[in-house]
Formats: sequence, structure tokens, C-alpha cells
Amino acid sequence: MQFDALVIGSSSRIAQAVIAQLSNQNDCRIIYTVSQFPPRFFSQKVRPLLSNYSQESIEEICQYLQQHTNNLTKVIICNGVLHNTQYTPEKKLEDIQIDQLAGLYRSNAIVPMIWLSRLIQVLKGKRNTQVALFSARVGSISDNKIGGWYGYRASKAALNMLIQTSAIEYARRAKNVKLMAFHPGTTDTPLSKPFQKSVPEGKLFTPKFVAQRLLSIMDNAKMDNQASFIDWDNKKIEW
Repeated sequence: MQFDALVIGSSSRIAQAVIAQLSNQNDCRIIYTVSQFPPRFFSQKVRPLLSNYSQESIEEICQYLQQHTNNLTKVIICNGVLHNTQYTPEKKLEDIQIDQLAGLYRSNAIVPMIWLSRLIQVLKGKRNTQVALFSARVGSISDNKIGGWYGYRASKAALNMLIQTSAIEYARRAKNVKLMAFHPGTTDTPLSKPFQKSVPEGKLFTPKFVAQRLLSIMDNAKMDNQASFIDWDNKKIEW
């Protein structure tokens, strides 16, 4: 059965790899992509949508989708920031800054949550639908053994709580939707570039590999009306 897909944050390396994989799937009819700038990926299936990730912009895109598709069964939300030209992950308490914390929370938790909250009207229906949001293992509270990276850890933990809480309401209002917090592992992208030296051999993944794993996991997800926190190998991560 044909389906449409939505890739948000489509300028990232992993998102581009996901789009490439979807483009090669015969059953995939349309790929709606969302980014701040015109996409670099060209395919007849791609329908690019531009957004500055404000609440107004997100709501406008969701209204557009509600009018143009009733086959949207795969959603991948790739929004997220670890570092940029202004800040790097905190190593000690004194490194914590208000602007950095606020920026990380906005990119890693608030923006994905606004998407999730507005997409419910688009996604509810009869067809099984999977929504994957990019989280991180360091967002697991129980897995935190080494500390550091305060803002990134906390913002991903906040995202996880928002996904868990959303799943409860989705189970009531959109029973056909499965929510997943996805940890891609360390992938060869600009996000991980400054930290790749410490990655064990064989654990630095290509975007293509991660995209293949993610789509396979989504295809085989158990539709149980519960949120899942899983890694690239489809192994459960403790919240």
C-alpha cells in the first residue's frame, strides 16, 4: 500500500540519507521535507516545505499537510543541536549559561514537541503510523554515569518525557500512531565530528546505515500505543 512520509529537519546528514532511502521505495508516494533553507536533495517524490520552526510556521505546515495528504504514515523528526559556533557541551558546572540551556531546550525539546502536538490532527486515522523523534542515549536519566553535557543531556531527557506524555494522549486520540524516541548512535556527521576520536572502532556509523536501521525499525514497530526509547540496533534504552 502506498504511503507518504514527512522528514523534519531535512537538511541534516541522516535526514538526507532517510530521504534517499525513501525515494527508492516503490510504495513511497510523496516525501514532504521541512527545512529552513531549500533542500539539497532532488527527487520527483520530494515536496519541500520551508520553516523557521516558529509555532506559527509549524502550524501552517500542519494545516497544509492536513489538506494535501491522508496517507502520511511515516514521520521522522530530526531536529536537534549539540554544539554550534557559540557554544560546546559543558564539562563542569561553571560552564553552564542561560542562553546555551535555553537554546538547547528549544532545539532539542520544544520544537520537536510543537510538531508532535500539532501533527496529531494530521496523523489520526485508521492506518498504522510511526513517528520517530531523534533522541540520544545521554538523555537517559538511569544511564547517566559520567555526567557532563548538562544542557544536551537535560534537553534530551525533557524530550523523552514529552514523548512519553504525548504517547498517553495519542493512545486516546490517535490509536493508530506509534511514538519512538530513537538513538542513532554516533554517526559521521558535523554534530559528532569534534568527538569522533573517542569512538570505539566499528561504532562510528554512516548516515546511510542509520537511515536503513531506522526505517527497518519503523516498518517492524509494535503498534502498542506506548512510547519506545530504542537505539539503532532496536534495543531498548531505559528512560
